[in-house]
Amino acid sequence: MSRKLTRHEKALIRTRNKLSSPWSSAISIIIAVLWTIPTVGLLVTSFRDNRMAISTSGWWTSLSPSHWKDFGLGNYRSVLGGGYNLGAYFVNSFVITIPGVLIPITLALLAAYAFAWCEFPGKNILFVAVFALQVVPIQVTMIPLLSQYVKWGLNNTFWVLWLSHTMFGLPLAIFLLHNFMLDIPKELIEAAKVDGASHVQIFLKVVLPLMVPAIASFAIFQFLWVWNDLLVALAFAGNTPATAPLTSRLSDMVGSRGSAWYLLAPGAFIAMVVPVAVFLFLQRYFVRGMLAGAVKG
Repeated sequence: MSRKLTRHEKALIRTRNKLSSPWSSAISIIIAVLWTIPTVGLLVTSFRDNRMAISTSGWWTSLSPSHWKDFGLGNYRSVLGGGYNLGAYFVNSFVITIPGVLIPITLALLAAYAFAWCEFPGKNILFVAVFALQVVPIQVTMIPLLSQYVKWGLNNTFWVLWLSHTMFGLPLAIFLLHNFMLDIPKELIEAAKVDGASHVQIFLKVVLPLMVPAIASFAIFQFLWVWNDLLVALAFAGNTPATAPLTSRLSDMVGSRGSAWYLLAPGAFIAMVVPVAVFLFLQRYFVRGMLAGAVKG
């Protein structure tokens, strides 16, 4: 005997039926194709070794068999080695991005749990203050932060980038994760407390497994922000090869390497491969995290 559907399940079915209409599918396909064409063009151009052909013809003309001889890996070898050495900056971007994502997520999870399930004086006022920090422009904080980093002797190190990205990402992370935690049934938390579980046990064994979609959603946003960042890296860590990210090197190629403009395509594609891979790997969690709480049952 089939069970009766809940209001939440019926609402999800109605939403799915609306989004799966033929017109919606056709429009989605058209948008996806148009959105993908520039990326395909960038990929094709990055493999074209003939500089003259790049400047005199479009990338689509190289797809004919007569132009296949122009393709090769020469541009990538020049970019990753030689005088450009994007490989070292690629590693720097990973060193900056991974802690810049993990640290704010860890701190935000702890803070969001405290705001959602712990009682302490001034909780609501403090949460509003944290939320209000999102409206503070990053540019306003740069001079005071840089002065403080210089006093601490941390300027031109990875520490200033990790701390800065953590501070800039925490308000949004706490807000998003807190709202997701409030959707967890209160009965689960109360049942765990009745069984004698402490806050640490509730957080690790009950709340954290249910937070995977929300964590993945924010991780994608934070990863894209940190990986593509140029302003914070230039302001706090300088443009030294020891700490500069990949975006900094690409910026130098645009400004001071005009004679090597044909190498911008492989350099840009190298920079975008990792964010695209991260998004594709986590997209199912991303969709679940974005839809969580959108429909109330």
